[in-house]
Order: sequence, then C-alpha cells, then structure tokens
Amino acid sequence: MAAALQSVQDQLDQYAADFAKKVPEEVRTAMNRAGEDVADYVSKLSAVGIGDQAPNFALPDATGNRRELSELLREGPVVLAFYRGGWCPYCNIELRALQSALPEFRDYGATLVAVSPQTPDQSLSTAEKNELEFTVLSDVGNRVAREYGIVFTLPAALRPIYADFGIDLPTHNGDESFELPVPATYVIDRDGQVRYAFLNADYRQRAEPSEIVATFQGLE
Repeated sequence: MAAALQSVQDQLDQYAADFAKKVPEEVRTAMNRAGEDVADYVSKLSAVGIGDQAPNFALPDATGNRRELSELLREGPVVLAFYRGGWCPYCNIELRALQSALPEFRDYGATLVAVSPQTPDQSLSTAEKNELEFTVLSDVGNRVAREYGIVFTLPAALRPIYADFGIDLPTHNGDESFELPVPATYVIDRDGQVRYAFLNADYRQRAEPSEIVATFQGLE
C-alpha cells in the first residue's frame, strides 16, 4: 500500500508529460498562460486553511440522498476532496488514488467524501467509471466551494480549447457559469477543525494520500 500511496504525483506528472506531447505548441502556450492567470487569481482568495472551522454543508450524493458534514463528523474525521469533474483526467487519477487508500482511511475511522460542481447524474457516472466506494457529492453552482473560498471562473481563452477536447462544462455542471473549484483536500477532525489542507491552483498537483494518513496519526 505504501508504494501505491507515494506514486500519485508520479502518475499525474507522467500523464501531464504524455499530454504535452499530443497537443500543438500554441495550445500548450494558451493553457499555460491561462493557468498563470488562474494562479494569480487564486493567490488572492481567502480559502479555508489549517486551524479554521470547516463550513458545514448538506449536499446530494450521486443518487440524490443529502449528506451533511456535521452528521459525518459524528462518526469520525472527514476527508473532504474538491475536484473539478469526471471529465478531468487528473481528477480521475486522484479519485482512484483516494479509492486505493480508502481502507487505510477507514482504519482511522475516517469518512471520505469528494465534491464537484457536476450534476448528480454526472457524479454518478464519475463514481461508476472509477469504481468508487466512497460518497461523491454534487455541489451544483459551487455554493459550498464558494464558502470554502476556492472558486474561480475558467478563463475565456480556455473554453474553446476545452470544447475541442470534448469537454462541455455547461452540460456537466448544469449551468453556464464556467465556474470550477480549485482542487483542494481537507482533513477535518470531529470538532469540525481543519487539520490538513492542500490547495494548489495548478490542477496537475494533488494531495498525496500518505500525507492524509499521517494527519490521522496526529489525531490519535
């Protein structure tokens, strides 16, 4: 298990390298420039961080049942992972890595939930595609992500590029806002306090499950 946990960023880096070889230079340049704009915007956000009280929320899961953070915390700590959507290959790599680490999370009595702005139907497709055994929640309109201070708008320059890749964000998210959450992962203790926070404007960077497990060890 330890070796698998350490390989998440390696998987992401490998995918990024392979992707870069497949797209024209002008597309890479446009994506990198837009990424810099997003990073500048995100640097000014007041995102929830370590030591903060995690905002409570209630969201529908992939089958429409509402799950509330405060109720989940009664059972133990919660790993809360915001991801962009099932259309994002980096998100799918992350979700599968979290799935692989799920037994270890459960050993510490922790519940794992993943949140995206996708509609419940799209969330269900993501869960089925990745064979996820944890709860996937639908935050249409990014209401909860906004409370966590991690919402940005996809730059206009990227929208036709995404469309060329076959990514239809309005269909996935059920609105025309083109808003997305910055990929972020939190560990929240039973008192609702954030004990671990990973937030990076570069969607190719994600939290390592081994760091999450180490946080659980510190809660004992």
